[in-house]
Amino acid sequence: MSFTIDSARSIFPDTQVADAVPAIVQSFNQLSAEDQLALLWFAYTEMGMTITPAAMQVVNMVFAETTLTQIKQMSALEQTQVMCDLVNHTDTPICRTYSSFGTNVKLGFWYQLSEWMKQGIVAPIPQDYKLSAKATDLLQAIRQLEGGQQLTVFQDVVVNMGYSPTGGTATVQEPVSPQETAPRTKVKIQGINNTTVLSYIDNMNAFDFQAAVALFTQEGALKPPFQEPIVGQENILAYMRDECYGLKLLPEQGVSEPAEAGFTQIKVTGKVQTPWFGDKVGINLAWRFLLNPEGQIFFVGIDVLASPQELVSLGLVR
Repeated sequence: MSFTIDSARSIFPDTQVADAVPAIVQSFNQLSAEDQLALLWFAYTEMGMTITPAAMQVVNMVFAETTLTQIKQMSALEQTQVMCDLVNHTDTPICRTYSSFGTNVKLGFWYQLSEWMKQGIVAPIPQDYKLSAKATDLLQAIRQLEGGQQLTVFQDVVVNMGYSPTGGTATVQEPVSPQETAPRTKVKIQGINNTTVLSYIDNMNAFDFQAAVALFTQEGALKPPFQEPIVGQENILAYMRDECYGLKLLPEQGVSEPAEAGFTQIKVTGKVQTPWFGDKVGINLAWRFLLNPEGQIFFVGIDVLASPQELVSLGLVR
């Protein structure tokens, strides 16, 4: 019996996934628009201190400049309404345009709005605004998360804002240039010498997404954290271009095991750094690879880990 995408999802079932992240995002989305904006602001004022200025240099904000300028020129009341519309998924031209942005542009969009709110250019959250009891509890829950998990919550929240009609909104494709071959560094993973896995990490770090996707079978799948699998090379490539530019993968250790039907399953744990926090915050991740008998990637599941302890759970690090 060979693997299916569905059965492949169950490899390494003991992986300790950070289940608190989707639960917090779900609770956030159930708050009123006013509470969502206020909580986002309060979280930003705590997290924003560690956001690196270099982040905005990585993000191609040209796609958002027209919309940001339009908001900047509005009255305070209109600015507040736009932000509420984004939270409420209202069908407006700005909400539709926002939905077409990639993840990094959406993060940059709210970062810029937050900076303007601090400067008084965009209507700020009223100083005397009091969060509801539910929102206050949620803010405390976010504070208790590790930095990488906080960033994941923040990202998931802003990514889902805006309005996308049935059938989805075409995402603006940012130009992505892979690194030249010469400057690339080759990763080393304790316990792993599989060339496919090592090449996958190297290509992702070089933003050579075409080469990374070529390591998959034609109908292979990539499962991002807390999402359904993305199936097929073309769809995986589109995802990588939208979501993965600027990421730095830092695998640390791994284990390789034979699986049924000549497949091989490999689990790698480590961190990923984003341009938003540079080397100050790393998201603890596990990559669960399933390779077919020809050594191609049939499936890779990417999980945000619940605890740094997972990084030593393979028994390879003391």
